[in-house]
Amino acid sequence: MEKGKVLIIDDEEQLRLLVSRIISLEGFTVSEAGGLHEGKQFLEKNQVDVILCDVKLPDGSGVNFVKEVKPKFPLVEIILLTAYGNIQDGVQAMKNGAFDYIVKGDDNDKVIPLLYKAIEKVQLQKRIEQLEHRIEKRYGFENILGESSLIKEAISLAKKVAPTDTTVLLLGETGTGKEVFAQAIHTSSKRSSKPFMALNCSAFTKELLESEIFGYKAGAFTGATKDKKGLIEEASGGTLFLDEIGEMHIDLQSKLLRVLETNEFIKVGDTKPAKVNVRIIAATNRNLSEEIKEGKFREDLFYRLNVFTIELPSLRDRKEDILPIARNFLTVFAQRTNKRITSMSKEFINRLKEQAWKGNVRELKNAIERAVILASGSQLEVEDLPLQLQYDDLNIAASFDLAYVERAHIQTVLRYTRGNKTKAAELLGIGLTTLYRKLDEYKISATD
Repeated sequence: MEKGKVLIIDDEEQLRLLVSRIISLEGFTVSEAGGLHEGKQFLEKNQVDVILCDVKLPDGSGVNFVKEVKPKFPLVEIILLTAYGNIQDGVQAMKNGAFDYIVKGDDNDKVIPLLYKAIEKVQLQKRIEQLEHRIEKRYGFENILGESSLIKEAISLAKKVAPTDTTVLLLGETGTGKEVFAQAIHTSSKRSSKPFMALNCSAFTKELLESEIFGYKAGAFTGATKDKKGLIEEASGGTLFLDEIGEMHIDLQSKLLRVLETNEFIKVGDTKPAKVNVRIIAATNRNLSEEIKEGKFREDLFYRLNVFTIELPSLRDRKEDILPIARNFLTVFAQRTNKRITSMSKEFINRLKEQAWKGNVRELKNAIERAVILASGSQLEVEDLPLQLQYDDLNIAASFDLAYVERAHIQTVLRYTRGNKTKAAELLGIGLTTLYRKLDEYKISATD
């Protein structure tokens, strides 16, 4: 089993061959280069994990080579070898990013152990990079589905603001994906390695919300037996997402304004301000301008939040995105439930396209999840949708009528039995004569 790929750069051919032989016997794949130029060319075209490089070469210095190569190939570790130990070179090599700096001859026994350590570091770095890639794919902009011009414009704006520390205000109806956008902005920012904390302001009373955001000191109130960090402190260095910011009590708005203006906050029960480094992303489905007129939202806070605004489109305004999103959810939920569901019937698709989707992407997601759970075949049918989505808005009242539901149920069973009335009667628990009577009563044909 290959343990790693090693490149030896040395102008002394005999030494190169010797070191190559020793390393090969340990199970490493070894390549050789007689100089820095040749080594760089090899590195550009081939995968390398560790480089063993002489310090003094005819075409340059190994110390400078490290400085040039590490920024371009950060996952490659470089061990420098020198015939004459030089403290100044050694210090500079390590500053430039070398894994280690050893003397030929005196430190020969160190080469193999160092190689194993370097390879271990490379493998760890690769695992971290893979994990970061998976996180970016899961929470990044790739996770936002849609090809409509409206969603593309929103994504484009979010990508532009993501690398900055600018406060962002996301506007949109419930279910349009405001938290998904906030997470993507964080994941694509320089703060991505730090926490992303999310809080729905409408889920707490004024007192609880204050404690959740700013934390409290021991003794601040009954039951506060020890200090507690708030989310604003937990998110230090990262991003705090405040959803439904329009629901925040006006007294708390002034404390949030202070954070935005001074990067300071005060815990409940404390008197001393504390510094915090956090990016704020806020979201609301309310009209904040109207809230300001009604005295429910601070105008100065609005202007601090409104530095960079992104409006997220409703699903009914981008109907061309409904089907791709639905298909994605179908794949996800089919995998989760271990069902082999691969398609949606034409009637099912038409029903999806006809809906107003007042709950937007969240409502569509819930509808597909339910349909996958209920589906009995390899295809989603209209009957698998929630009852209120199976019929036009004008027929919703009728859909709760017992006869209406019975008719729909008989049709579902007949489809399942592919028109076999005897089998359908058995599944329905009624006699065949009764089934025929109901088919006539409800004017249902076997092909319905």
